[in-house]
Amino acid sequence: HMLQQSLSMASVRSWARGLVVVVLGATLAVAGAQAAQRSAQPEKKTKVVAKRANAKASAQAPRKVAKPSKAVRSAAVSSREPVRAVAHRPSHGELAGLRNHSDPLELKSSVALVVDQDTHEVLLSKNDLAVLPIASLTKLMTGLVVSQAQLDLNELITITEEDIDTEKGSRSRLAVGTTLTRGEMLHLALMSSENRAAHALGRTYPGGLKVFVEQMNVKAKLLGMTDTRYVEPTGLSSKNQSSARDLAVLVNVAYMDPLLRDYSTSPGYEVDLGRKTLQYNNTNLLVKNPSWDIGLQKTGYIAEAGRCLVMQTQIAGRKLIMVFLDSAGKLSRIGDAQRVRQWLETNASFRSSVLGSSPAPGGSNS
Repeated sequence: HMLQQSLSMASVRSWARGLVVVVLGATLAVAGAQAAQRSAQPEKKTKVVAKRANAKASAQAPRKVAKPSKAVRSAAVSSREPVRAVAHRPSHGELAGLRNHSDPLELKSSVALVVDQDTHEVLLSKNDLAVLPIASLTKLMTGLVVSQAQLDLNELITITEEDIDTEKGSRSRLAVGTTLTRGEMLHLALMSSENRAAHALGRTYPGGLKVFVEQMNVKAKLLGMTDTRYVEPTGLSSKNQSSARDLAVLVNVAYMDPLLRDYSTSPGYEVDLGRKTLQYNNTNLLVKNPSWDIGLQKTGYIAEAGRCLVMQTQIAGRKLIMVFLDSAGKLSRIGDAQRVRQWLETNASFRSSVLGSSPAPGGSNS
């Protein structure tokens, strides 16, 4: 019995020792896991700190960027005129090879014609028979038809959606709903080449726009302008075409109209719209030049026509008509006029000079 009791006590002690070992082992395992977790956290934090440090270092490192002044300048230009990668659109004159024709005066215009207004003597000509788009020179005929119709110049005309340019998408400061007199519309069309004003003049003509354009072509035919054709009153369409010879005839007739002389040579004009005032200026810089005596003028530009200019002026006491078509460069038509004037003033006899002429390139619808 005592032996059995001894064995039982030994078993209990053995079981107790085993339990202690198990508990101790579990405790050590938990402690080890916690220690491992604590050791891992600083490493993660170190990685985060390292990332932030690297980011800060990267931000402080010098980068290849545009200078602020250049960026500001570029933004300013963009706000005025968005820079677009637009492919070069050759003019009809350029496509016909007219710009390849050289001349002694080194004119930048493909077509040039200078005529004595009194004697009709041709003093200078270059490709004067070429039929080309005439852009806003169209408005000279628009003004002539309106003026000779003797319409009420004080009648109010309102700009509508119909007057918006859908041909070229050009802008206008005459918003839809703007109301001006017919006289003011004509003034802006001739002086500042206002497209919506010119279109509104045709739209409000008795019988409407179609009748107005018909009258433009009838007038051209009556004047003997056989190279000329109009399809609308602004010149935005490249189908409005003529020759330098025909345009010289038109300038001569338009010059006889005091209203067209006054409006086309006006340096500037203010339009009072009530809530604001719009300042318009003449598109021909020579009008404000006191050394030039200009009696009538009109400028024009679309890509198909190049830069154009017609005017009546006096040089060395002689009344002259000048026509420049398809000029390359924004100020080149003005430069050509200056070159011709200098040539005429230094050539006292004003002897005729034919710098080159050619037949119409492809007709009026090329």
